[in-house]
Amino acid sequence: MKKCLLLACALLATAHAQTTVKINGYGGTDPAVVGDLINRFVKPALAKDKITVVYEPLQGDYNKSLTTLLAAGTAGDVFYLPAETLDGFVATGKVMPLNGLVNTSPFIKSLNTAFTRNGRLYGVAKDFNTLTLVYNKDLFDEAGVKYPDNTDTWATLQTKLTTLKQKLGPDYAGICLQPNWDRFGAFAFATGWTQFDSKGKTNLADPRFAEAFNFYTGLARNKVGIQPSEVSEGWTGGCLKTGKVAVGIEGNWVVNFLRDNAPNLKFGTALMPKNTKTAKRGNFLYTVGWAINSGTKNRAAALKVLNILTSPQVQQYVLEQGLAIPSRTALTNNAYFKKTDPGAVNSRLVFDGADDGNVRAFTFGPQGTDWSKPINEALAAVLSGQKSAADALKKAQADMNAFQSR
Repeated sequence: MKKCLLLACALLATAHAQTTVKINGYGGTDPAVVGDLINRFVKPALAKDKITVVYEPLQGDYNKSLTTLLAAGTAGDVFYLPAETLDGFVATGKVMPLNGLVNTSPFIKSLNTAFTRNGRLYGVAKDFNTLTLVYNKDLFDEAGVKYPDNTDTWATLQTKLTTLKQKLGPDYAGICLQPNWDRFGAFAFATGWTQFDSKGKTNLADPRFAEAFNFYTGLARNKVGIQPSEVSEGWTGGCLKTGKVAVGIEGNWVVNFLRDNAPNLKFGTALMPKNTKTAKRGNFLYTVGWAINSGTKNRAAALKVLNILTSPQVQQYVLEQGLAIPSRTALTNNAYFKKTDPGAVNSRLVFDGADDGNVRAFTFGPQGTDWSKPINEALAAVLSGQKSAADALKKAQADMNAFQSR
């Protein structure tokens, strides 16, 4: 009888036990955003299941911090998984494959692909960004040049930028050119070039890569295109803020920056231009997914949390608050996208860019962020006039070979 009472008490205690799901994500402004989502959507949905959710942001270098926690076995049950460092985390075996555990059909196909390796899905995109052309309407009006539009090719865009520069003179520039893979790479993809071959190697001697490199760096001729540093800025948004540069290549994040730092700037948005030969646009998917720790002891609860955080209700709220671009295809007809204000138009075109042309996840591959260093150095050398494109590419390939032979 006593044993039966003890068993009953144990079962009762189990029935009333509270499960805690720990989430790791970015620091900065993210704790306020994720905390709001947890309070609005996650807690009410899971209260009956006796699941508590705790958000523990990782300040500073997120990738380094998460790597340390995963190795120590103290990472969250659910955590942010950046697409750009996906390969390194997958290699640890600490990320749970989600095949058969979540329904990915409602999500943009290219985003599912971004989190898939060897047929295994490791994350569900919580949101994303792509690149667009963001332009200063007043400068184009003053120069009497047509705005960039969704029909532009590399050639027609270059003509518009060159004409604008000629009309406005030495104090103005047509486009801001960051000397980095994270902007230039979209042009490389437009040519049909692939980042890694079947053996995981990168070929910068490919004529298609050279075509994109020559076009991008060629925009700097006669100061039609300038680097951010030439107007004492650190990025493209800063270039636009000055009112001296007509076009920037940026994602949706630039909208709030311009609203806060250049409130009188009248801007428009166009899709990335099409490669003149392939008639394809190139673009990046900048995305972070929700993933589950393969070592979690709360798998069922973690899956419930992940499904809520990527639910239609959460994504609708995030979109309408202007926080991010949703990853669900059903939101393509959302009323927000039908608005005509500059921010909403930008959001719609960023959303459309996810599956228009040669779109690839922004990633560095299994060897990490240093992969892009040879390309960035080559871009900087040519844009600053220190090297010819041919010499810069030759050195970049040698440096890439050395890096990938480690």
